[in-house]
Amino acid sequence: MRTRDWGLNDRDIGTGDSGLGQGGNRERGTGNRAASSKPLFPVPGSQQPPSPQSRVPHQSPVAGPQSPVTRRRFVASAVAAPFVLRFAGRRLAADHVVVIGAGAFGGWTALTLLRAGMRVTLVDAWGAGNSRASSGGETRVIRTVYNGNALYSQMAARAFTLWREAEQQWKRQVLFHTGALWMGETDDSYVRRSIEPMKAVGLSVEEMTPSEAARRYPQMGFRDVRTAFFEPEAGYLTARVACELVRETVVREGGTYKQASVRPATGTGGRLTRVTLADGGTLDADAFVFACGPWMGKLFPDVVGRRIVATRQEVFFFGTPAGDTRFDSGTLPVWVHVGERLVYGIPNHERRGLKLADDTAGPEVDPTTQQRVPSTEGIARARTFVANRFPALADAPIVEARVCQYEASTDGNYLVDRHPQLENVWLLGGGSGHGFKMGPAFGEHAAAVIQGRAAVNPLFAYARLKPRP
Repeated sequence: MRTRDWGLNDRDIGTGDSGLGQGGNRERGTGNRAASSKPLFPVPGSQQPPSPQSRVPHQSPVAGPQSPVTRRRFVASAVAAPFVLRFAGRRLAADHVVVIGAGAFGGWTALTLLRAGMRVTLVDAWGAGNSRASSGGETRVIRTVYNGNALYSQMAARAFTLWREAEQQWKRQVLFHTGALWMGETDDSYVRRSIEPMKAVGLSVEEMTPSEAARRYPQMGFRDVRTAFFEPEAGYLTARVACELVRETVVREGGTYKQASVRPATGTGGRLTRVTLADGGTLDADAFVFACGPWMGKLFPDVVGRRIVATRQEVFFFGTPAGDTRFDSGTLPVWVHVGERLVYGIPNHERRGLKLADDTAGPEVDPTTQQRVPSTEGIARARTFVANRFPALADAPIVEARVCQYEASTDGNYLVDRHPQLENVWLLGGGSGHGFKMGPAFGEHAAAVIQGRAAVNPLFAYARLKPRP
């Protein structure tokens, strides 16, 4: 089973989490405590999200608990220590920073830096959540099951808190709690190893037999399922919509947004003073953050190159029978099949159809020029899987299809580090198919690193990335 793009590579599947703690000793809870409304790394004078008293309630399809991971708990936990290790360095305050890339990583980092008192210009070639972007498309899964990796589980739990705070500010729902049904065909260790790290942050996983799962979800087939787990706090996010909401918030709170294409960057004297745009213009700044997703290797062919590559990923939406609500959000959960291939799906959201995607990394592609038309092989594989898992949809039409890409790092972990030759340039990327949900927590961490309030986490360090042959 290849699960690198869900957070860990094959080596980690076999050996488990090595060298990472299990977080604090919190009791397992339901998560109904009030979530912290403070940013993870507050800065005096920065703008704060609305207080709990000022929040506007909204209804979710399935009521989800509030994440118990507060800022104080996160900072105090052993597993988060690398996030908040302070060091002596120049702290950027009112400096001007240009952030290139308005996807999940770039947009949230720009917004967090803006709220920390910096002047921010956010740049994107085609716009936030565009059709070429790794953060584009309709929906993304959010979950905290992470093969026992406590760091990612805690980061995801923090992201839940921040997404809810953003919803209250936007007065718009982007996080939908459906729960996630994990189905193991043979090996269930990916989920089982996650139970203790999730308990440490107040989250839970319910184990059930396949027959119990079938009674709960009779619209699904379980002939090939050996074990089943239900993750109640999980769900999905509206991706494209959220990217645009973040961009709008940057502008509304005083930042600048510019749609422009940035050329490959070169500096002198160990610093970068400006970037050149495709139209011949330039942008000067004190610091530059490149969160360019699958284009990172093109902008930095020597430094990044094939350490991060774009892989072709096909997504299909199957039409449901007229008047049939069994496959809708609120009735069907997010689901993940862990077998020879990792296949996952999202229930019918806003009448788009049942979403299905194969996590297996496809061939390397150019994200600018690839033709985004699904392959015959991909269609056939998706149909076979749907017929087995959802018998009532065996003859269902494909009503939509998308071809996107992962920005896959060599080990499946993120990149949050300084450019090795340019002291005022930061590289953010390597989402590897599991980055979108982390957006606000990732931005919180990246902003702290950029401003000198946190050290580079070894898991996200540039030095650990090995170039592909």
